[in-house]
Amino acid sequence: MFARLGGLVVRARWLVIALAVGVLTVGGVWGTRVVDSLSDGGFYPEHGPSAEADRRIEKEFGRQNADVVVVYTSDRSTIDDASFTDPVRNKLSDLAKRSEVADVRSYFRTGSPAFVSRDERSTFAVISLVGTDEETRADQFEKVKHLLPVSGTTTLVGGREAALADFNKKTEEGILTAEIIATPILTVLMLIIFGGVVAASMPLVVGVLAVLGGFTITRLLTYVTDISVFAINVITIIGLGLAIDYSLFIVSRFREELAAGVDERTAVVRTMATAGRTVVVSGATVLLALAGLLIVPLPFLHGIALGGGAAIGVAIVSALVVLPAVLAVLGRRIDALSIRGGRGPRRRDMSEGTTEGTSGGDALGMWARIGSAVMRRPTAWLVGVLAVLTVAATPFLHATFETVDERVLPAGTESRVVAETLKSEFPGGADGTLLLMVDGGGRAAADTVSGAVRRMDHVVSVTPIATEGRATLLQVKASDGEQGPGTRALARELDRLAPPDGTTLHVSGLAAQVNDQMDAIADGLPWLALTVVGVTLVMLFFAFGSILMPIKAVLMNLVSIGAAFGAVVWSFQDGHLAGILGFTARPVEASNLVLILVLLFGLATDYEVFLLSRVREEWDLSGDNTRSVMVGMQRTGGIITAAALLLIVVVATFTTGGVSFLKLIGIGMTVAILVDATLVRMVLVPATMRILGDANWWAPRPLRRFYATYGIRESAEVPAARGQTATASRTTTV
Repeated sequence: MFARLGGLVVRARWLVIALAVGVLTVGGVWGTRVVDSLSDGGFYPEHGPSAEADRRIEKEFGRQNADVVVVYTSDRSTIDDASFTDPVRNKLSDLAKRSEVADVRSYFRTGSPAFVSRDERSTFAVISLVGTDEETRADQFEKVKHLLPVSGTTTLVGGREAALADFNKKTEEGILTAEIIATPILTVLMLIIFGGVVAASMPLVVGVLAVLGGFTITRLLTYVTDISVFAINVITIIGLGLAIDYSLFIVSRFREELAAGVDERTAVVRTMATAGRTVVVSGATVLLALAGLLIVPLPFLHGIALGGGAAIGVAIVSALVVLPAVLAVLGRRIDALSIRGGRGPRRRDMSEGTTEGTSGGDALGMWARIGSAVMRRPTAWLVGVLAVLTVAATPFLHATFETVDERVLPAGTESRVVAETLKSEFPGGADGTLLLMVDGGGRAAADTVSGAVRRMDHVVSVTPIATEGRATLLQVKASDGEQGPGTRALARELDRLAPPDGTTLHVSGLAAQVNDQMDAIADGLPWLALTVVGVTLVMLFFAFGSILMPIKAVLMNLVSIGAAFGAVVWSFQDGHLAGILGFTARPVEASNLVLILVLLFGLATDYEVFLLSRVREEWDLSGDNTRSVMVGMQRTGGIITAAALLLIVVVATFTTGGVSFLKLIGIGMTVAILVDATLVRMVLVPATMRILGDANWWAPRPLRRFYATYGIRESAEVPAARGQTATASRTTTV
């Protein structure tokens, strides 16, 4: 199948290139504007108890959320001074009359001392905006934010909408900074790895296609569903990462085939029949693993699954169609503009053990030495590396989880300053706040519930703040922070509180939302794990016809992911890298770990497929397990290391962004990729394969027959080179 696709692409190469140029044009002009169509939030389940409570409260009492919080401070006056209060009062009165504003709550309306700072030089107002969705409220905020300042006072603007605006701005700036830093580094590294300007440009072509194509498809998806703004980060990482991996693998195989003496057309067809098959297996596995995010009921993850899936799909198509078309046009000119002072790559014939040139031979010799060392003492290597990675994973044992708050923004960001000011300078600002709606029963039922709540742990106060008919809205203040463990425990207790006869209770607030998020993750994670593991096991069986190889791949993936999670907790929650990377240590955001889990599992499988494809190819030729592993390491060691190095550059630069969310992804993925491409893929995998021996390729007889009929194999379709059999080529490119 893949060989036939290669032949078709060769014949239609100019049409394919023309279509690719069209995709680039549309993506550059229209697709890059996807940011304007993306949604914020989505961290909490849409149908959780707190979401239902919000809808019921909004229906009865109007929106209670603090869309905008404005802090007014005077350097000279206090709240009793008319020169301070009159301008602020008038400003808030004017704002309340605007069509964009649903409600304004302040000291001047309520008389509550909670709106006045302890030194009485500051006051704040809570503004609710008109609109039933985030996009509408964001538009309303843009219309009114320039009207908020009051002359003669220091005005700070915060609240949900301001924080989201700051978050989006910092995220976009972080991505731009990462691209500015990564691009020249990637360019230099690709020139070194590929040895020439033309060859090095191939990953850039596929990478740009993957990212712009992903942006374009994602923007189309926004017309039918909400896509999280965080999808941009994943599209960039996964699109560039897989494009680099696939391009490196395909170009390396294409140059290998040319070095074997075949013509350009045959080289493309044979490349597609071997490396193309590997790309399909890898890409399909990563794509299906990412689709597992759809199982967890968090809109944030659903949007990332769709956007990231679009980038993966475009990367696969680009690597299987566009890149072979370009290679068919270039032919041996793929080695043009070489920086190695000679034509073409240096190479070593592994079947004969001879070396042509020094650089390539040294590289292959290094992998041979590593392989030989591992093969001589596989048990010692296995135990030693597992011990190191187990220690690396241990910080995850004391992980604690929260959701996104102002601390993910850089210190000094205005919306973060507002949140910190409310907590430090206003009475009760550090308390957690929950809303409890007593629906039915009138004031008597509300009094009964209030009395029961006051007897609960962590409760500071219970205050009725609104009454509509027989429904009462209570504000419950907790002694812990907004999402501290005490407040979250109180939210759980309120959920379990038995309502008086004829009434229902609805609990809302950040702590209740965090509880719902954790419950959603806990409910969805087993099914997500089952899906991701199941997909990996099935796809790798179809690729390699083995029972043990897929199981081993899953276990190896978990080892590298465990080390990454340990690094995330050690660096972010424990704060060991806070000073270096410039963020505030805080508990880990659980949905971020779910995202990293799926991304890393897919990428780790990517490298596993690269290695095992060449091992299986050699096994089919020689039937010698030890030789197959050695040759597989030699022929893919440099490719996997180069691919990992390039991807690390992409993800590590995200640590330079201002949002700790990006830094967390950067650190976690950098550690996992580094561990996976070195200790796992080059030590643990060959060590276990050496220990297992021929059992690596064992499968029950019915499954062997099934694999023989339906397995993803292409060796029979590979055309032979002139004067060679189809299996005679033994030369590889470094």
